Amino acid sequence: MTRENAVSRRKALKVTGAAATTALVAGCGGGGNGNGNGNGNGDSNDSGNGGGSSGTEIEPGTTIELDAQTTEWTGIAPDSIADASNPTLILTEGETYTIGWPQGDGGTHNIELRNDSGDVVEGYETETTNEEEPGDSQMIEFEATSEIVEYVCQPHEAQMVGEIQVE
Repeated sequence: MTRENAVSRRKALKVTGAAATTALVAGCGGGGNGNGNGNGNGDSNDSGNGGGSSGTEIEPGTTIELDAQTTEWTGIAPDSIADASNPTLILTEGETYTIGWPQGDGGTHNIELRNDSGDVVEGYETETTNEEEPGDSQMIEFEATSEIVEYVCQPHEAQMVGEIQVE
């Protein structure tokens, strides 16, 4: 028995496998946005800034320290965000926090707290600097309000941006 235009089982499996691999690489595979973690732009530790519901709860009064790298903010303190890329911070409404970057890569950086329109909230921003250890000049004390939705480095706003959730 012969078939016209026969496709072997091996060829069919190769084509199916190639299509599935292409869809996965393109980000069409289940639950994700093309970055493998399903929550936006973060890494596998659920601290990304892509609008996912996960994040790290920060105690009121805490100083949140970040390392300013041109490619991302890297968490330093508290320990719960250490080494996280653009960690999502969950804050308590009406409580006071301090956020900033005591160290960086020598690139030009600042930090701003923005609303959902991308505007700086209540003047919560620092001047840009290229100091590797800027000290307190890059720290902002602020009251958490629902208006604040992200922290951003203005010169690198495409990659140095982290989500703030206020509850």
